[in-house]
Amino acid sequence: MFVRSLNDVEKTDYFVDWGNGTSHRMLTEADGMGFTVCHTVVKKGSESLLEYRNHLEACYCIGGEGEVEDMNGNVYPIKVGDIYVLNQHDKHYLRGGKDTDLILVSVFNPPLKGTERHNLKGDGSSAY
Repeated sequence: MFVRSLNDVEKTDYFVDWGNGTSHRMLTEADGMGFTVCHTVVKKGSESLLEYRNHLEACYCIGGEGEVEDMNGNVYPIKVGDIYVLNQHDKHYLRGGKDTDLILVSVFNPPLKGTERHNLKGDGSSAY
């Protein structure tokens, strides 16, 4: 058993500024649990085109608001108590709220190494 805090993670390479927000990689591959848990903040007013080619992801909203848009143009508002699931390595737009950050608990399978970073520059989606 172990306990880890956001403050502990901020002092390590597992605290990642990914361009349009931050990710505290609270549980990583090195922990041997078979999945990753992150505390993710998506900056208000931001938009990121993302895709996880090697991981499935589920995100549970614990604060703020935002939205997810799939590649068919379907927009899903996200608010506290909502979960969105990328169960087919779905390419998607992730947007922070207009007036507030979107705060998520993100779970990845298989686990992240913990230091991966998005590349939001260029025309394609950021993928890892």
